[in-house]
Amino acid sequence: GRGFAFRRKQKIERQYRKLLKKGRKVHSQQDNQFTDTYPEHLKHLYLAEEEMLKKRRRAPNDSVLSEEKLNKAVDGYGRCGYDCLVIVRIWSTCTFSHRSVVTEGKFKKKTSNQKAKEEYEKIKAERARKREEAEKRKQQREAAQRLYKQKKMEAYKILSKKTKRGQPNLNLQMEFLLQKIQQNT
Repeated sequence: GRGFAFRRKQKIERQYRKLLKKGRKVHSQQDNQFTDTYPEHLKHLYLAEEEMLKKRRRAPNDSVLSEEKLNKAVDGYGRCGYDCLVIVRIWSTCTFSHRSVVTEGKFKKKTSNQKAKEEYEKIKAERARKREEAEKRKQQREAAQRLYKQKKMEAYKILSKKTKRGQPNLNLQMEFLLQKIQQNT
């Protein structure tokens, strides 16, 4: 029969379809959601910032905002307008000085993705270095084993030689021992 797992799967599918349906309805309303919903007492600041961003996109080299456009953005707000104009002007100079520093690359902050990539590259380089070291050690070990086996085989050939009657050849054994003693001293 159909157990609890099947019913759970159907429930999740229904919830997912419901979510998709909601998403289609909300998606059409999202375009108008964020336009002109600024608080009235801060609207001039947001408009000035939008103007700055537009100008920055158009002319990235131009770091000074025109006074007319700033005045237009803060028109009719009296003392607050002047204060806001000063704040926006200070803010704009700060952002542009920060921007020049960013282009120089001296104090550029790294995103988490960049940090993760760097960490991955470090780990990758470390693994490659360890792999190369292991390969080098393996080759050295194999070369040492080959040399050891070769010497062992030569010694075996010398020591296992027999005379015509099948007796061990003591002359060759004595020469081998003599060579061994001479190598050690």
